[in-house]
Amino acid sequence: MAVESVTTDVLLRVENLKMHFPIYKGVFRRQVGAVRAVDGITFDVFRGETLGLVGESGCGKSTAGRSILQLYEVTEGKVEFQGRDLTKLSQEEMRKVRPHMQMIFQDPHACLNPRMTLGNIVGEPLLEHRVSSAKERQERVEGLLKTVGLNPAFTNRYPHEFSGGQRQRIGIARALALNPEFIVCDEPIAALDVSIQAQVVNLLEDLQVEFGLTYLFISHDLSMVRHICDRVAVMYLGRMMELSSRDNLYGEPLHPYTKALLSAVPVPNPELEAKRERTILVGDLPSPANPPSGCVFNTRCPIAQKRCTEEVPAWRELRPGHFVACHLAE
Repeated sequence: MAVESVTTDVLLRVENLKMHFPIYKGVFRRQVGAVRAVDGITFDVFRGETLGLVGESGCGKSTAGRSILQLYEVTEGKVEFQGRDLTKLSQEEMRKVRPHMQMIFQDPHACLNPRMTLGNIVGEPLLEHRVSSAKERQERVEGLLKTVGLNPAFTNRYPHEFSGGQRQRIGIARALALNPEFIVCDEPIAALDVSIQAQVVNLLEDLQVEFGLTYLFISHDLSMVRHICDRVAVMYLGRMMELSSRDNLYGEPLHPYTKALLSAVPVPNPELEAKRERTILVGDLPSPANPPSGCVFNTRCPIAQKRCTEEVPAWRELRPGHFVACHLAE
């Protein structure tokens, strides 16, 4: 979808979201620290857009997605969906909101119950939320299977009888069952063959147009993110580093970490690949249980100064629609 076609109507607003997992030690299981998987991220998702969330493995992308859907009880912060703060809702109130927010999981092998048939897997959300009669559920399941490119006659088959790409289509059909408005796609193509990845991404794009969906697309594949996303957010060690429209982020990144990520993406032209400058990050990713003081990226940043080790950079809008957390970005 083109950036210009996205509205400025905010569907989801995340403010200072934190998700810390406690660390216990000793016989009495005393808490001695916490893993700061998500440590204060702020962003909006506009209705009808695809927002990409990228970063290294272990940076907190998937935890952020699950926290937004309240699959975890968040440590701090607000998640407003259609104007309602989900973190303040009771379990019963959250149950009524869940049909509007769904998730496509990364591993199609692990997220499907091997003892349930395809029809039961896709129809389970309808049964759980008491939607329609048995006959109507059957018709709905068959319609969903057609929508994602599977044969409706397969409803009595089990997950092990399908390939990885077909299983991911089953997961997509299940996510669509309750007509959601917002879907978190947690690396939906990472476990698939390259030839199948394009098919699944094209399917997601077609479904977005057909049903007016809004996606949070979590991925480490920067080439695919550039293809499918309208805006892109970059995470590092639980913090947000940069957020911008796709073209601005790939064309003129402001944060040193974003520049390093983009320099790692291969260029198909051998001549350009040989000439371009590469930013090689030194050192290992710090532990989220003991992140560096100041800017969390300062231990690996090629331009870090003393201020970067002492002061946490503010999340600021440096240009219209272009946010960055860096003292030195201009």
